[in-house]
This record gives sequence, C-alpha cells and structure tokens, in this order.
Amino acid sequence: MAIQFNPSRGATLGVEWELQLVDRHTRRLRQDAKEVLAAVPELSESSRPKAMHELMQSQIEIVTDVCHTAAEAVRDLGKSIDRLRDVVEPRGMSLACTGTHAISDWREAVYAPVQRYTELVEEMQWLAWRIQTFGVHVHVGVRDRDKVIPIVNALAAYLPHFLALTSSSPCWGGQDTGLASSRAIVFGALPTAGPPHLLADWAEFEEYMDTLVRAGTIRSIKEVWWDIRPHPDFGTIEIRMFDGIPTLREVGMVTALSQCLVQQFDQQLDRGYKLPRPPAWVVRDNKWRATRYGLDAEVITDDQGSTAPVRDVLYELQRELEPVAERLGCADELAVMSEVLDQGGSCERQRGILAAGGTLEDVVDATIIELAEDRFVTSPPGFSNGGPGHSGT
Repeated sequence: MAIQFNPSRGATLGVEWELQLVDRHTRRLRQDAKEVLAAVPELSESSRPKAMHELMQSQIEIVTDVCHTAAEAVRDLGKSIDRLRDVVEPRGMSLACTGTHAISDWREAVYAPVQRYTELVEEMQWLAWRIQTFGVHVHVGVRDRDKVIPIVNALAAYLPHFLALTSSSPCWGGQDTGLASSRAIVFGALPTAGPPHLLADWAEFEEYMDTLVRAGTIRSIKEVWWDIRPHPDFGTIEIRMFDGIPTLREVGMVTALSQCLVQQFDQQLDRGYKLPRPPAWVVRDNKWRATRYGLDAEVITDDQGSTAPVRDVLYELQRELEPVAERLGCADELAVMSEVLDQGGSCERQRGILAAGGTLEDVVDATIIELAEDRFVTSPPGFSNGGPGHSGT
C-alpha cells in the first residue's frame, strides 16, 4: 500500500480540543452537541469546520486552522470558545475540559449522529460505549516523509511526559479510580489504540498498514488511534497522548512542547544524527506509570532500568528546549510547564479540592472556572468565594 504523505512547510501546528457540555444546575454532562452545533453554522458548516461532533453528544471538538506558533493556535481556539459560550450559556450550560467528567455516568451518553461513529460502536460494542472521554491532539508539520517514522519513534519516549503534565481524569462515574488518568485506560482499550508501533521507516509503515487492511483489522489508516501517529493527509505527526486540558494556557503549553520536540528532532536529522528509539517495554511501562501516578511517577530513563522522578525529568526537558522555544516564538507558552510542576496538574488540583473538604460537584465547578478564567483552581470554589457561583462562566 503506497501512502502519500503531503509535506508541511516546516513545524506548522493544528490543535484539536474536545470540550464538555456541562449543565450548570446538575453539573452533569448535557447531550446537546447537535443543538449547539446547529446554532453556530459559521463554525460547524464551513468547508473546513472549526467545531464538530465527537463520539458522544456531550462533547464538541474545536479545531484550529493551520498555525505557525503556539500563541496563534491559542488565539484561534479562544475565538471558537467565545463563540460557543455565546450559545451554551443562554441554554444553561458551561464549557469545561478534563479527561473524564467527575460525576457523569457513561451509560447516560447519547451517540453523535455521524455514520462512522455508528459503525465504530457497532464494531467495538462495550469498548466504544464507554468512551465518554476528552482529550487534546496536537499536529506538528513535518517537511519530509522520511523523517516521520524516526520522529514518531523518538517521541514515543515522551508518552509519560505528555500524560503526566496533563493527567486530568482521576474520577470515573463519580468515584476516584486511584489513577491519574482513567481516560488512558478507557480509550487505550480500543484494539488499535496505545503506544505507536516502533517501525524502521516509511516503507515498513506502509507495509504494516497494508497488512492490517488485508487482515480486516482496519478499513483505513484513520482507524489506527496510536498515542502518536503519522497523519499523511495533513503532513503532520499527531500527538494524541494528552488528557483533556482545562485551561487555554495549558493547551498552549503542550502545543509549544510538541512543536519544540518535533523541531529539535527534525534539525537533528538534518545534521545527520540518528534519533533514539526507546525499547517497546520501556514505552509501555512508562505510560502505565504516568497513567497511575501522573506527576508523582518514577519513570524509566534507560534500557537498564534506571529511574528518576518525572517532575525532575520534566524540569530538565524544559531547560533543554528553551533555546528551541525562543527560536519558534513559544518561550512563554513552554514556561507554563514550570507553573504546572510547581502548582500541580489538573489531577492534583482536583484531588486537592476533595482533600480540602470539597465535593465532586465542586470539582466540576472548578473545571468550569478554570476554562472560563484561564487560571488554576486549587481549592473548592464555594470555600473561596462564598458559594459555587461559577465566577466568570
């Protein structure tokens, strides 16, 4: 199977952000995406839609145009958020984003009226029924097809970094799971999800995809939902490991991180370097460690079994990438990593609210405020401002 790759003009960006529709009274998810999208035809019905259905009616995915900087992507997403807010607020809803919703039950979900989702549910059954999950996907452009697989392999070592920074789904169906990211388990159960296969080159990628099609495992390569995957139509590498992200600032952070890593690897290939290819067992083990412990994980740092706290590894990674970020114009966005490492990621913030005496409803309120005001909330909103007034929503 020959797979055409449409090269990008440098490390361009595209971001997909899956948003929750939350009822302001009950704090549960509302299955009203069809109604909301119908009210924003300028976003949902254009030739290149910027707001669209996802699997469940409780979510709307917003996407950027092709951008060149993380700041540009954030501005693009912000405009879509503002327009959606004009529609959802009069209908008694707010927007939020975490990897799972703290109190809603997946059995209450309604599927979106999209043929490919109907087919997915029919094929996957219980695995698909549960996917009331939310994530962020970042596309980074690559100029040369032959660079794609080496960069995907190198990026596989960063799955725990991506997930630890963004883990935001400790709760599932009203219960703390003990995990930092229950979404990673729920979505990862799909048979073509999970870490990318570490392949030799583009020819081996084509051969592997052809084998999956012949075997009937997939009908097209779009049904391969690896945590990091090539996207030949867009000419990008798509990083899909991020949990749902509650604030625009953190979305900007992971966009900058993704662009910096891809750009660094691209330049290293230009200089004749061979990129690292981590052992598959290390990739799998490290993903589990981040799934379980988030920013408290101890990750494996070599094939001999050495380990280090992922927080320390992330501080070092930020310092390493600062020169790249300066050249790409995303130093401010990358610097948000330090704030997350110091103040806690979404998973830690949610559990901090519960530890302070808050409820799961307070957690939902906090995530609404975080998106609306683009700031971190670390204590129950009702404790700090006299009641869960949804300030700014």
